[in-house]
Amino acid sequence: MLSVYNVSKFGLYALFGLLTVMDNSVNAKTLALTSLEWPPFAGESLPEQGASIFIVREALAVMGHELKVDFYPWNRAMRLAETKSNNYHGYFPEYQYDTPDYLFSAQIGTSPLGLIERKDNPLIWQQVTDLNRYSLGVVDGYENTKELDLMIANGSQEAESVTADIQNLRKVAAKRIDGAVIDLLTFQYLLQNSSGDKLKNSLSANSKLLENKGLYVAFNDSPEGLFWRETLNQGLDNLDIESLFDQYMKRNFSRLFEP
Repeated sequence: MLSVYNVSKFGLYALFGLLTVMDNSVNAKTLALTSLEWPPFAGESLPEQGASIFIVREALAVMGHELKVDFYPWNRAMRLAETKSNNYHGYFPEYQYDTPDYLFSAQIGTSPLGLIERKDNPLIWQQVTDLNRYSLGVVDGYENTKELDLMIANGSQEAESVTADIQNLRKVAAKRIDGAVIDLLTFQYLLQNSSGDKLKNSLSANSKLLENKGLYVAFNDSPEGLFWRETLNQGLDNLDIESLFDQYMKRNFSRLFEP
C-alpha cells in the first residue's frame, strides 16, 4: 500500500486535477488569465484580443473550456497572477525563464526579438557584448535575453527602462538612445499605427536578430495552475500552432507582411 508520505507534490496536483474535472465548477470551465497590451500578440481592442490569446482560446475550446483575459500593465499582470488568493491562474504571453514561481505551458507562439536603430546610425555588432558601446532602451519588467539582461544588471550595458515599447521608439528617433530592444512584429505594428511619419522615415530593424524566443503561458505554481497547464497543453497538442498564427496574422494584419 502506498504511504501518504510517499505521495509526490506532482501526484497531489494530478489528483486535484482529476477531482476538478469531476467537479462541475466554474473554475473547471473557465480559465482566468492576466495579460497586457502587446500587439499583435495581446490587446483588449485587437481582433480576438490578439494572436496569442486567439491560440490559447482555441486550445482550451478543444478541451471544452473557455478563456477569460483581463488586461493590466505588465508588472501588475504578473503580480496578480502570482497571488494565489484571487481568481487568476497565470499570465501571458511570456518568455520562458528560470523561476520557482511559475509553471510554463507548451509553446504558444514565437517572438522575433530584435533591435531598432536609426537608419542614419546602424548598430554594428557580431556578439552581444559589442552592444556595450551603445545605449539601449528596454521595457520595465520584460525579459530580454539572458546575456543582455545580465549585462544590464551588472552595469556593463547602458540601458534605460520605460513602460511601453512606443516610448523607446520615440527615444531612438529623437537620438536620446542608440537602439531599442523589441519584438519585430510589435515594431511593425507600432510603425503602421504611428500617428506620424517620423518613426517610419527614421527607424528600421537591425539586420541581426537577438533571439527567436518562444511564447508561453506562465501558470502559478498551484494545484489549479498545474491542472490548467496540463489541460492547455493537451489542447495545444491538437492544434497546428504555426499555421493558426499565420492565418490570424494574415487575416487581421496583412499589412505587416507588405514590403
